[in-house]
Amino acid sequence: MGLSIRAYARHRGVSDTSVHKAIRTGRITPEPDGTLNADRADREWTSNTDTPKAGTRQRATAQVTTQRREDTAGALPAGGTSLLQARTVNEVVKAQTNKVRLARLKGELVDRSEAIAHVYKLARSERDAWLNWPARVSAQMASMLNVDAHTLHVALDATVREHLQELGEVHARVD
Repeated sequence: MGLSIRAYARHRGVSDTSVHKAIRTGRITPEPDGTLNADRADREWTSNTDTPKAGTRQRATAQVTTQRREDTAGALPAGGTSLLQARTVNEVVKAQTNKVRLARLKGELVDRSEAIAHVYKLARSERDAWLNWPARVSAQMASMLNVDAHTLHVALDATVREHLQELGEVHARVD
């Protein structure tokens, strides 16, 4: 009678899942009663397990170093994310969210829809003021220039409307 799978895993310094996988793939063979002969299993494990190729450790170290540089730059490596990277991203998002909440509480942020409505109201009042301007000043200007008041009013009104039309073609982006 040999060692149980868990006892052999402790003897080998691996997890019992690794031992189960080695049995399943035929790298080691158990005794008929399901236990393992430690000496024979060690020999089979060594002979049936591929050793890592030369340079693997150096590439792994270089990859970890590269990933750490990418993490500090804010980008994630293309090969997927580790738990640490996912937690880091989560913490960054939490920090940004808290920063926005704090700014809102301090009154440093404005509501987007309110800002758009305010700008629209200001632009509308500015346009109305310009449309009323020729009627207010045309009589005074006509008397100073000795020209017909109605003719000057029509000319000023047409010029102001043309200018407002040009200004209206500019579309402001509010994102």
